[in-house]
Amino acid sequence: MKRTLVLTAAAALLAGTFGFAKESTLIDFSLLKADILENEEGQAQENSRTVMDYSVAAGATFTGEQKSLMKTSLALPNWEVVLNSSARNVQSVALSQVVAAEVKRGDQPFVGEEVMGVRILFPTWNNNANAKIVPPFEIQAYEPLAEADANGDRQEPSEENKGKYLFEDGYGLIRNVGTIKSISCTTMGMNFPHQLYVLLKDQDGIERRYFMGSLLFDGWKTLQWNNPNYITEVRTREIRVYPIYPRGIPYVKFAGFQVTRDSRDIGADFIGYFKDVKVIYDLAVLTADRDIDDEDLWGIITKKEAARQANEMNHFGVKQVNRYIEKQKMATEDAFTATLNEDSASNAGN
Repeated sequence: MKRTLVLTAAAALLAGTFGFAKESTLIDFSLLKADILENEEGQAQENSRTVMDYSVAAGATFTGEQKSLMKTSLALPNWEVVLNSSARNVQSVALSQVVAAEVKRGDQPFVGEEVMGVRILFPTWNNNANAKIVPPFEIQAYEPLAEADANGDRQEPSEENKGKYLFEDGYGLIRNVGTIKSISCTTMGMNFPHQLYVLLKDQDGIERRYFMGSLLFDGWKTLQWNNPNYITEVRTREIRVYPIYPRGIPYVKFAGFQVTRDSRDIGADFIGYFKDVKVIYDLAVLTADRDIDDEDLWGIITKKEAARQANEMNHFGVKQVNRYIEKQKMATEDAFTATLNEDSASNAGN
């Protein structure tokens, strides 16, 4: 981190004085279109920007060919629906899923793009139920930005991408986030009386949920959560001063949606569509030139981020390897092999 001064909440005083607030897109589902790694039918399976290789967590028993297939991404069909215990049964787990849904008509600027489509099978009896819509793996906060080739193999980061991270710019991660002022979600309502929450996770691993509102409307709408404790007057804010160096940059990452169904409301199938999630927030730190290049001299932040990245990849890889093993064990046959041909069966009948 060259010639960088990391100022903490004291610097936020200056930012607040001039009324600076930043809006960023946390995640845009239209960016997650599958565009690489085609299957036997010629359909792309993974998203090139977010593809991850989890073979690094696989054991030595796997062949090179098997490890080359151990890739996944944030492509929409890879997302999961996790039902709570009162809503989980064999049928609901099998039928609840996420797909890529193309917006074919309307007056929205994203017509022709693919958004997230979700089906959740809630119970029909009278009990509260909820479901989380989560990514196939936890979004990595310290994965460096690098291009991936057609086989999903990530290349070395280019000079222009150094210091940038893979999941920034609408792929699930925002860095340098202080106090969150507002969160918005663009979604298409289908007159369901269910409630929608946005789930975010911070640099301390703490997951919080934000109530966006009811889905009881028809058509596209932007739901918004406003922080009721946001202080606009700088003089009434609590100012905390921390050491200038070294500190990691605070961030938030997208952890998913949660849809809740009240016991009094209709159950059965829920269908929903989601375009994006945006955040308005205070900057956590300001940067300025320093007389001495602290990070170049000590390298403390670089070492911390490398350790966190290795830890994130290990947890992500073990889960995905176990799923790969389970997939290999699954039966692929749809029908029994015929013991008798049709002529033999016909002759036997005569």
